[in-house]
Amino acid sequence: MARVTVEDCVDKVQNRFELVLLAAHRARTIAGGGAVTIDPDDDKNPVIALREIAERTVSAEDMRESLIHSIQKNVEVDEPEAVAAPLLPPDRRGPSLGRDDRASDTQVDVMTEEQLLRGLEALTPSEPSANGAGGSGRERGR
Repeated sequence: MARVTVEDCVDKVQNRFELVLLAAHRARTIAGGGAVTIDPDDDKNPVIALREIAERTVSAEDMRESLIHSIQKNVEVDEPEAVAAPLLPPDRRGPSLGRDDRASDTQVDVMTEEQLLRGLEALTPSEPSANGAGGSGRERGR
């Protein structure tokens, strides 16, 4: 009986592993006193669960959500804090990213694109090295 029932369920729940998980969860729900949506016909709970899935009297999506909820141990709820954290006085605050103490800076670093280009050109060699690898200049065959 169960094999025929599984074959009837495969078109409702495509993944057989998921079908087994959902049917087992539904069977445990029935064993725990959940309401049966079809005529039981003296069948055991797993067969009843499969028949419910096959006849679509119980939504597979609802069973999936119920299964996930039953497995979760800790459900996080984003709640706003009751009181915001107090701010430090200005004299106790450390330096912030992007906000240097302008009183200690004697000059603000400002560079134009032309200055940057000239600086990068000064870093790159104007001619490639003689041996092509930039090594020590000794010949390798010795």
